[in-house]
Amino acid sequence: MSATLRGGVIGAGVFGGHHARKYASLPGTRLTAVYDADLGRAEALAGPLGGQAFADLDAFLATVDVVTVASPATFHAAQALAALRAGKPVYVEKPIGVALGEADEIIAEADRRGLVVAIGHQQRVVFQAMGLFDIPEQPLSLEAVRHGPPSERSLDVSVVLDLMIHDLDLALSLSGAQPVTAEAEGVIDFSGGWDAARAEITFDDGLVAVFDASRRAEGFKRTMRIAYPSGEVEVDFLTHAFRNTTPYALNPDYDDTPAAKDQLAASVEAFLRAVRGEAPRPIVTAGEGARALDLALAVEQALEAGR
Repeated sequence: MSATLRGGVIGAGVFGGHHARKYASLPGTRLTAVYDADLGRAEALAGPLGGQAFADLDAFLATVDVVTVASPATFHAAQALAALRAGKPVYVEKPIGVALGEADEIIAEADRRGLVVAIGHQQRVVFQAMGLFDIPEQPLSLEAVRHGPPSERSLDVSVVLDLMIHDLDLALSLSGAQPVTAEAEGVIDFSGGWDAARAEITFDDGLVAVFDASRRAEGFKRTMRIAYPSGEVEVDFLTHAFRNTTPYALNPDYDDTPAAKDQLAASVEAFLRAVRGEAPRPIVTAGEGARALDLALAVEQALEAGR
């Protein structure tokens, strides 16, 4: 692996642009190439950052050391597998795939080749900055709300794989318990799929978690309340209102930390440290991405069962 890692981004959309700019600006990396089926889009992103544009995936992969997959979710698995088979460590934007078999194939291929795979559940960085992972108690209940107005982005997947999966991953990362039941109801709207969903998930230690996600709301809302045996933590991630009645010291000014201010940079830097052998793992591993996907698919199954 070269001293300066040559970064490549698959997908020249909004998230691809964010990742391309990280490779162009982070120490020890440079943005070398952007792949998109639309060569003009790839050129518009790569050119100003000093990179080369490709519409041929194999040619793209031959020019880079590390790859970010930031294409629509339905392409994540195939493109991540292509990168791994070319010997490239991969950062895959969430979700890791759209079927559990895809996630299993990515994990197996990475294991065979000894390559790092990171998954872009970047909001783990916020929980780290807040100190939530250091609370030595299992949560008793959790309520998460994630609402946004209609958008043309990510309409290839349901609101569960688009928005709710963030909070599913956060719940799984807070608790070592296993989910055992999932009940859900939702609304099919402008995308032709599930654009709003509410799920209640029970874990084998008694934790009950409720998730409310919508991409058909009038405005943005992003809150979470977690009850522990010793108290509660309640956060409004938009207004930064913070309430902690547990005896554990948390950081109410988490949003002022460098990592929380730039969650993507912190997540990509952790991936690159793992690639260089400077850290044992990225912030979110492929196995953890698969676990979040598994739970999201269980919610989708519950939605379909209730139609």
